[in-house]
Amino acid sequence: MGLRVLHIWNTAGVASVIAKFVDREFQTKSTVITRRAADRVGLTSYGTAYGDGAARFFLRALQMSKGADVVHVHSLDRVVPWVKQLYGKPVVMHYHGTDIEGRWEEKRPRWSRADFIAVSTPNLLEGAPAGAIYVPNPVDTDLFRPAPGPRAAGSALSFHYGMDADAEAVAQRLGLSITWLERWSVSHDQMPQVLSKYAYYVDLRKPPSHGVARSVGKAALEALACGCSVVDWTGGVHRGLPEENEPRSVAAKWHEVYSKLIGGG
Repeated sequence: MGLRVLHIWNTAGVASVIAKFVDREFQTKSTVITRRAADRVGLTSYGTAYGDGAARFFLRALQMSKGADVVHVHSLDRVVPWVKQLYGKPVVMHYHGTDIEGRWEEKRPRWSRADFIAVSTPNLLEGAPAGAIYVPNPVDTDLFRPAPGPRAAGSALSFHYGMDADAEAVAQRLGLSITWLERWSVSHDQMPQVLSKYAYYVDLRKPPSHGVARSVGKAALEALACGCSVVDWTGGVHRGLPEENEPRSVAAKWHEVYSKLIGGG
């Protein structure tokens, strides 16, 4: 039987991509669980989004952890001490953004119980414990690739995310005509077709009650995979999906982590 990995929660769909490609490349048996209420656009393409309330889902996560060899927790760090207390098995704590940025000391009682701590963008290592590492977000390149059809020169796409005026200013400086979308207005499986119509994606984000997001977001990485140029929070322009975000590269890293946690590497 292959290594059994349970992914609890699916922040930005990252767990689904990791699970899919680790299973494909290394014949593991991964299960991804999240709540349907937290997945408005169908990010859980690999796994299950349950119709649970918060308390029912928490119990489900604990019950399903019993059958896993490794429990990989995304964002939902309050489950970590419980899994360790009940089963004593290896737990990965994986943070993705505002779930930990500037909150390391506050959340010490939770992440300190994990066996391995990872963050999805380098800026999240500020204030992190010495053992925490950066593992890049993977992009599902089966889905996110340039779609056929014309791409309007000078066109740009962005989501309303608290920085509209800044994005408009950047677009004007670069001579771009920007089109706006509401967050959660396009299903995940339709995003490649939408992104492929534009030459640029403007990735300026200010999460509620938080400063400017100082990272290239998951949607921006997906835009790069679809052939868009991406404008980041500094006004810099990126082209082409970085090798570090290729799903097979990320899968190899996670398989190495899991193997070491169970004593197989």
